[in-house]
Amino acid sequence: MVIMYIHGKGGSADEAEHYKSLCEGFEVAGLDYHGTAPWETKDEILAEYESLRRKFGSVSVIANSIGAYFCMNALHGREIERAFFISPVVNMERLILGMMSFAGVSESELEAKGEVDTSFGEKLSWEYLCYVRNNPLTWTAPTWILHGENDNLIPAARVREFAVKHNAELTVMPGGEHWFHTDEQMKFLDEWLMRCLKAKE
Repeated sequence: MVIMYIHGKGGSADEAEHYKSLCEGFEVAGLDYHGTAPWETKDEILAEYESLRRKFGSVSVIANSIGAYFCMNALHGREIERAFFISPVVNMERLILGMMSFAGVSESELEAKGEVDTSFGEKLSWEYLCYVRNNPLTWTAPTWILHGENDNLIPAARVREFAVKHNAELTVMPGGEHWFHTDEQMKFLDEWLMRCLKAKE
């Protein structure tokens, strides 16, 4: 059995090393994708999935932040044993519209310019927004979600809405952030993942 790890923005496949000792009985394979748009990462994720499926038969995933969105965009309709999402981006359209509002950029302006750089370091893209709207997520794999109570990127209401719609099991860490990185947060994450892995045994 194998678990494919899909990192978030600024992450790397090396993060998969952290999960190897936690996922007893599983191989853990980190995917170091290079694309930044969902239509780019889709091909990379699909290629790795197919390779792992040929080798191991059954594939599960751990995906972090935007990696969860890329995962769902690429692997919907594919056979996924289980999915474990950490701080997942579950509604990319709302996230983009929120950034546009914060930057004071209208849809008509973005459409006219194609791309707009923001003061907070994100590049807004009309092509990206259109892709998200034209490719709504359809996700059916058994899914467990870990969300931080103080996640300042993904509102709790959106995660709860997604969990209910997709019958996912949601765990919220009190005081947790979008980026799980402190000793306390990582301990919570580790215990959550090991508990979820045993849930189906």
